[in-house]
Amino acid sequence: MADQLDMFGASIGFPEGFRYEPELLSRAEESHLLERVRALPFRDFEFRGYAGKRRVISFGWKYDFGDESLRDAEPIPDFLQTTRARAAAFAATPVEGVTHALITEYPPGASIGWHRDRGVFDRIIGVSLLSPCLFRLRRKRGDRWDRTSLVAVPRSVYLLSGSARTEWEHSIPPVDTLRYSITFRTLRNG
Repeated sequence: MADQLDMFGASIGFPEGFRYEPELLSRAEESHLLERVRALPFRDFEFRGYAGKRRVISFGWKYDFGDESLRDAEPIPDFLQTTRARAAAFAATPVEGVTHALITEYPPGASIGWHRDRGVFDRIIGVSLLSPCLFRLRRKRGDRWDRTSLVAVPRSVYLLSGSARTEWEHSIPPVDTLRYSITFRTLRNG
């Protein structure tokens, strides 16, 4: 991974705990996943009464933003098990610890703002499908921000753990074309 340049030209590396691999899946595997993913009963993403432009479906667990609780969801389906196992291996995490899968559909113009995933989750493993997106990271340091980014290409995987998970926020600006992501998570202390 090449370091990125901030707006003043200083080289900023990726944070501790961030890893990226451009090809977790083959094109054929991605195509098979997309057939299954596109048939899922997605629902609009809701956050405290606001409906986002993206649509989601959760497996294993579902986080309820209304009362900030974790609820049971349908089990992670069979068609995701191979991808789940590869994502867990990439993250050096036991596959049985990867108990949550969130699939997100990003139509053109959809984004996700700056955030850290909820504290009930520990490791975050994201798989990109269909089209690329800009994946941005930032951390507040005094009166300025450390920033870095990369283009997450289709079939790629990233890991947020350590300080990349706890000290850095991430976001995706509006996408140009339809994109899907599969986000696998482990639970904190679980």
